[in-house]
Amino acid sequence: MLLAGDVGGTKTLLGLFELSEPRPRALVAHSYPTNDFASFTAILDAFARDVHQPFSVSAAAVGVAGPVLGRTARLTNIVWDISADEVTARFGTAHVALLNDLEAMASSVEVLGADELVALQDGHPRPDGNAVVIAAGTGLGQAYLHRIQGRLRPVPSEGGHADFAARTDREIELVRMLREMYGRAEVEQVLSGPGLLNLHRFTHRGGECAVVDNLAAPEAPARVSQSALAGRCQFCVEALRMFVDAYGAEAGNLALRGVASAGVYVGGGIAPKILRAIQSGGFMDAFRAKPPMSDLLSRVPVKVILNPDAGLLGAATYAQSLLAKS
Repeated sequence: MLLAGDVGGTKTLLGLFELSEPRPRALVAHSYPTNDFASFTAILDAFARDVHQPFSVSAAAVGVAGPVLGRTARLTNIVWDISADEVTARFGTAHVALLNDLEAMASSVEVLGADELVALQDGHPRPDGNAVVIAAGTGLGQAYLHRIQGRLRPVPSEGGHADFAARTDREIELVRMLREMYGRAEVEQVLSGPGLLNLHRFTHRGGECAVVDNLAAPEAPARVSQSALAGRCQFCVEALRMFVDAYGAEAGNLALRGVASAGVYVGGGIAPKILRAIQSGGFMDAFRAKPPMSDLLSRVPVKVILNPDAGLLGAATYAQSLLAKS
């Protein structure tokens, strides 16, 4: 049996999978509020209780929202350390890997079904090309998929914390605000749930919003996007438009960095919820607006991942590959 994990700043998913090529078969999964637990070990103990039956783990892989160095990882948005050794000790298997959360999500790309994806641009995928994954949620993650011996192999990145590249006078004004707030402007401060709130602050210029009156509430990013999609507040509309345009531009940047001729995959929790806005044209216009590389980018397939558990599935797929290597 395979143990898969997807540890984020907001929630943690754990699941058991049965070996099946090429896609492991899901047996059971549980979700836990990450901040409700003092450690990853505590979540593992809760999961073992919730399964309600003994199980034996042959291999395990856990995606973590933060940099992975060797067999340890530290989450970026909460004060947690995770060790592969604690998973080994808890379940008695030597086949354990910690992955960056986007590295885990990228591991799902080759086993996702057509009904789990929606195309923004069909493009002309090259069977010998590379791919990339970008995902906005609680934070912003990015990963590369390099083509090695015919297979796409995930490579982690902390690109979400790179500098935000302003493209317009309006975005230059946004950068000034972010620098005043944080000391620097990074991509995640624009493209994430908290980033959408920064855009809300920017477009409202400190004024009140009749729709979203408490930006500290956990549901505030969702309320901003819902307000924008319903057209209830013109400043919320502008905030979401700026979000979508910047998302498309950064996806195009990542496609260029990875020469992603096999495809760009847009994951994370936000994209499916604002799919109508992403499909309205601004995302792909910003994606392609990079002369002299616009023609290259017009041939890149771009797809939104609809499966909310793609990170968990990717972790299970990676765990299965550990057994194949042993």
